[in-house]
Amino acid sequence: MVPIWSYNGSVPVSLSIKNVPDAVVEKLRVRAHRNRRSLQGELLDVIEKAAGETPALTIEQIYERAKARGLSSKSGDSVRIIRKMRADRTRQLMRLLGKPRDRR
Repeated sequence: MVPIWSYNGSVPVSLSIKNVPDAVVEKLRVRAHRNRRSLQGELLDVIEKAAGETPALTIEQIYERAKARGLSSKSGDSVRIIRKMRADRTRQLMRLLGKPRDRR
């Protein structure tokens, strides 16, 4: 794997982490050995993956997405949605099993 910094021509930065517990260091060494990397290479891989993660959504972002999909906070909406999903799932299962559905 080619490090990210080699693509943009910038000078790499050295990071130092102090007071790492021995148990954590040993786990990282085992992980590095398993992945056939040096401890330095393993740490760089962990940091690159962490830096590339998608950040968690805020409650405001979740609300805006729900609103954009036409979902509301009206009382009973969630009950109606769940009941519809269950009914759809039951219909699909009955169709697959070839059984008529008992209508109530």
